[in-house]
Amino acid sequence: MTAATTPRLIPEMLLDPAVLEDPYPFYRQLVAQVPVWRIPGTDVVLVSSFDAVVEVVNRTGDFSSNLLGLLYRNDDGTPGVAPFDPGIQALATADPPRHSGHRSAIFPELVAKRMAALRDEIGELAETFVTGALAGDRVEAMAALANPIPIRVVSRLIGFQDEDPDELLEVAFTSTGMLAATGPLEHQLSAMEASMGAVGWIVEQVDAAIGGAPADGILGVVADAVNAGELEVAEAFSVMATLLRAGGESTTSLLGNAIHYLAANPDLHAQLREDSVALTPFIEEMLRLESPFRYHLRHAPKATELRGVAVPAGATVLLLWGAANRDPAEYERPDEVVLDRSAPRHHLAFGRGIHLCVGAPLARLEAQVILGEILRRTAHFELDPDDPPVREHSLVVRRFRRLPLRVTAA
Repeated sequence: MTAATTPRLIPEMLLDPAVLEDPYPFYRQLVAQVPVWRIPGTDVVLVSSFDAVVEVVNRTGDFSSNLLGLLYRNDDGTPGVAPFDPGIQALATADPPRHSGHRSAIFPELVAKRMAALRDEIGELAETFVTGALAGDRVEAMAALANPIPIRVVSRLIGFQDEDPDELLEVAFTSTGMLAATGPLEHQLSAMEASMGAVGWIVEQVDAAIGGAPADGILGVVADAVNAGELEVAEAFSVMATLLRAGGESTTSLLGNAIHYLAANPDLHAQLREDSVALTPFIEEMLRLESPFRYHLRHAPKATELRGVAVPAGATVLLLWGAANRDPAEYERPDEVVLDRSAPRHHLAFGRGIHLCVGAPLARLEAQVILGEILRRTAHFELDPDDPPVREHSLVVRRFRRLPLRVTAA
């Protein structure tokens, strides 16, 4: 992009539908021109370069993780922020020292022993759903593969009983919908109300476990923490909802993005069939290249400064993982899949610092098993020229709503 063709940065760009569909030219411009940009006329600050994002993550005293504002799109296309108080800040939105208590309450259930137990279950799920997907020569990959498997895995990890996976997936998607920021304030408030209402079943599960009902997995651990006085009941509800949202969205988005990239690049998926070891760095490159969560929010409790830019008290700060992960100062050939990078996990797709995603190992394991099964069971797959893919219209997630493929079984 030359200086003559580079558009002037304006507030409407952040939520422009065309930019949401393909944000990367906008991200490149931010990183190159204003890696810390206070959007004119607002108290919204975009942080896009790798180094600046990492600095914010490390300055927990200056940039709180508390979710105190709800982004929305004004009638003129500019971003607005409505005050938002969820009552409880838990896990992803909690600050030290409370955050460490939330993390320690669930982390024992995400260690290697629990992961090893889930590997066989993930393999069985992958085999079942891939078999179903290959029943014909066309398949909608999100509904057949990327949506149903991760929500079942995270439900089993948590330890939910008698769950309806489709309803749980809807809860996960509804919860992130309140952060999509693509609609007017009324739309986003409606999404927030739907999100709050959707967790009713989770509340029942947590209440039962706290009351002594048999509970395995994270649900049992969190119930024990409540009964021991280490967690408040409301915190337990919020932790469960956060884990479900993150587990449902992150791996679903990762799988969809990876399948789409392979379908559009047949030479690459032929290469991965020949060299299964290369699947591991490919997954890391997809996490970097198409970050499942494109941003997370921070809040400035007091006036501060970042890279020479004044950040007023109360400002809403967007950490643009999707931009930082393509920063040319940090990565050679930032817009390409490069399978031999010296440090393949050097990216921010799972966050950084105290809020590094506790489920990252599980997402990697799921992607490894499920993509491996897809490659093993197919001779070829490609995008359906008669039915183009459709992405979710969202600022927060990089997920396909529909991903139709033409497939040939092995």
